[in-house]
Amino acid sequence: MTTLDADTFPSLPSGTPLHDAPWIVLKFGGTSVASARNWAGIHELLVERIAAGYRPIVVHSALAGVSNRIQDALARVGREDVDEQLSAIEAAHLELAREMGVDGPALIGGYLAELAQLFAGMRLTGEVTPRLHARAMAMGELMSTTLGAAWLCSRGLETTWLDARRLLRAVEQPHATLRARFINARCAFDVDPAVQQACREARGVVLTQGFIAGNEAGETVILGRGGSDISGAYLAAKLAAAGLEIWTDVPGMFSANPRTVHGARLLRVLSYAEAQEIASMGGSVLHPRCLAPLRRHAIPLRVKDTTRPRLPGTLVSRDPGSSTPQVKAISSRVRVTLVSMETLGMWQEAGFLASAFGCFSELGLSIDLVSTSESNVTVTLDPGANALDAGVLAALRASLEKLCRVKIIENVEVVSLVGQKIRSVLHKLGSAFEAFQELRIHLVSQAASDLNLSIVVEEGQSRRVIQTLHELLVPPTREDAVFGPTWQELREGRTDGEALPEPWWARRRRELIALAEEHASAYVYDLQTVREAIARLQAMPALGRLLFAMKANSNPRVLQVVHEAGLGFECVSPGEIRRVLELFPGIDRRRILFTPNFAPRAEYAFGLEQGVWLTLDNIFPLREWAGMFAGREIFLRIDTGEGHGHHEHVRTAGLHSKFGIPLFELAEARELIERAGARVVGLHAHTGSGILSPDNWQQVARILGAAASDFPHLRFLDLGGGLGVPERRDGRRLDLAALGASLQEVRKAWPAYELWLEPGRYLIAEAGVLLTTVTQTKGKGDMHYVGVSTGMNSLIRPALYGAYHEIANLSRWGEPPAETVDVVGPNCETGDRLGADRLLPPCREGDVLAIANAGAYGYVMSSRYNLREPAVELAL
Repeated sequence: MTTLDADTFPSLPSGTPLHDAPWIVLKFGGTSVASARNWAGIHELLVERIAAGYRPIVVHSALAGVSNRIQDALARVGREDVDEQLSAIEAAHLELAREMGVDGPALIGGYLAELAQLFAGMRLTGEVTPRLHARAMAMGELMSTTLGAAWLCSRGLETTWLDARRLLRAVEQPHATLRARFINARCAFDVDPAVQQACREARGVVLTQGFIAGNEAGETVILGRGGSDISGAYLAAKLAAAGLEIWTDVPGMFSANPRTVHGARLLRVLSYAEAQEIASMGGSVLHPRCLAPLRRHAIPLRVKDTTRPRLPGTLVSRDPGSSTPQVKAISSRVRVTLVSMETLGMWQEAGFLASAFGCFSELGLSIDLVSTSESNVTVTLDPGANALDAGVLAALRASLEKLCRVKIIENVEVVSLVGQKIRSVLHKLGSAFEAFQELRIHLVSQAASDLNLSIVVEEGQSRRVIQTLHELLVPPTREDAVFGPTWQELREGRTDGEALPEPWWARRRRELIALAEEHASAYVYDLQTVREAIARLQAMPALGRLLFAMKANSNPRVLQVVHEAGLGFECVSPGEIRRVLELFPGIDRRRILFTPNFAPRAEYAFGLEQGVWLTLDNIFPLREWAGMFAGREIFLRIDTGEGHGHHEHVRTAGLHSKFGIPLFELAEARELIERAGARVVGLHAHTGSGILSPDNWQQVARILGAAASDFPHLRFLDLGGGLGVPERRDGRRLDLAALGASLQEVRKAWPAYELWLEPGRYLIAEAGVLLTTVTQTKGKGDMHYVGVSTGMNSLIRPALYGAYHEIANLSRWGEPPAETVDVVGPNCETGDRLGADRLLPPCREGDVLAIANAGAYGYVMSSRYNLREPAVELAL
């Protein structure tokens, strides 16, 4: 396991009795405590801390997924049966108890009974009061910590379970609503002799709950989502602890979200103020409210990775690591609400702001960013700090309209630059602001603390902007006191001894280099990789049919593999249908689903003539061309109201997406269908591409299932595609076991309907590489370019989506990287960049580069821009 950081928490002289040892608080999240194997790691950490002369107090969350299930049940109770959620919660705890070898029913049976009783009462009254909400949510932590304490004791490590509701007491919040006082409580964080005594009187390791506290009346309250970080900080302050360790699933805090921004670098050290800004401005590693207690008492915080404890993590203390003015991190927040208040009457009028802000205060709303002018005040409301629903916003509007004209815009996004002395580097930000050139900017706010600059932009814009800003403001340099390795370097360094599997294109690199001698640029598909991906999905028993979304790749050799595996084809044009029929003339036409979008009438007629399934994603054809659908069996594509995916251009649901029939038009669609004499046999939805959350398709199914009863002839629920693959080999993968279990739940809930999925990129992306040949190299100051034989004319995804593709020099495979370069194509466009800031061995003319994950939306989106031929297609 790990060793203590001697500079942060030094080992103490031996011989100090555990009872008198200084406290060290270790906080663990839900994933860290969800398996017996993880608990074995926690046990080793605790033994190590005791050996170093500290007395540990463990604070941890509910088991992973349990709080979400309780929250889901609370949202449904009174309207739907929640037995399924409660059974899943019980099963998760009893399964962990079985793994641990402890008596689950005896330990947590009382809590399970109390949880069931709470929901039974709420079901009867049809009301979920804040008090009941808090009591129900607390059960996850109470049960998980009971199991954890019992297991540690069974391993011979003396452990005392303490109820956090007796240790943490909520303070009165004069302007808070009743709901906020129970759901988003605050506690004092002065040194507390009573808490110190209670913990000292406990024997051995102290283990308690995160997230929950008690109020003066002895009632249960909770600290808000992510509140376990806050619990750890409160207890560290009350105990005057030597330090707080937060164990999470990332190696520390980074200069940007490493899962979405390539080149994000580990931040070795941060001051409390900097960490507070990063957390407040969208960094997801720490809860913003956990920093204030630590800062007041100068308690150092170390953020560490549970799965790789040898990595150093991030140290947060008074020392910023460097006094040099610089941008340290770029972050974003989404689903922010913007409120614009405008009136000429505010100019030089005393008290206007007090009156306006009083409207927010009366509703218990906390204002985040503020921008003012002579006739306008614009503010933002962070959803993490405010309970924002339609009723609250309506009340706010009504109150403010007595003073001024009001405009409320929901779901804007905030991009924030965080660092030391931001004002001192404004002159260096000129080129960076070009990233906002074509965007609508609602608000710019520069913090009085000189620690951040925030810009509010439209929904869906922040991710691309952050990548651009990061490339400009946090360039790859040598590691120093502040900046550590990149996320990719940490993963590839494999300091925990684990090696990344070698991809197929690395194993077959000699063949690929030989192919590149014949074709300077070529797409190459490994058909065995396609077969393996198909087999993984076919292993899920809940699925009735898989259809290949052939817009991802229409290569005949690939389609042959798909056909031989028994999959159907999801087509979006007559050309795709013709390709399938030409290759497989005897195919059952019901293995083809045609989903046109804003297509001319002739295309719908073509689909019907060919006898394939036809999907309508608009009521216009039913209203204007009703006759052509008489006696026909059709699918309807539903807009679920919310899109998902790795980029705004691939989110295919929601107000700003052109796809699907909105839910509010379904009643009219039913009337038109009856009038036309058609029968709806399938409901279809597709929310986006690149989705890695296994619950996405269950959420889609719930929406389709809710609408299914209105269509008596319905037989199929098509949950769409969008199954994601990691952009990087070290990235998070879609959990197919969790997806399969989720689909089984759907099948159980709606057994009358056959479930379909439409994978495209999942089946083919990793099976394809784009081979390209180095033509020239160039250096311009700190920038280094490697030019290659093709560019955006073959692979437009990096330019169009900001997509990341791993790039490897096959000719110099195994040589250590020595330079950071931009890989660029020959097209006359500044955006003709296949990869930015790539660590590669020195590249020379004639070297063969492989651009990975290029099997999907590569050749099919290519062009002859600049009259340059795109890469050819080859299959192995």
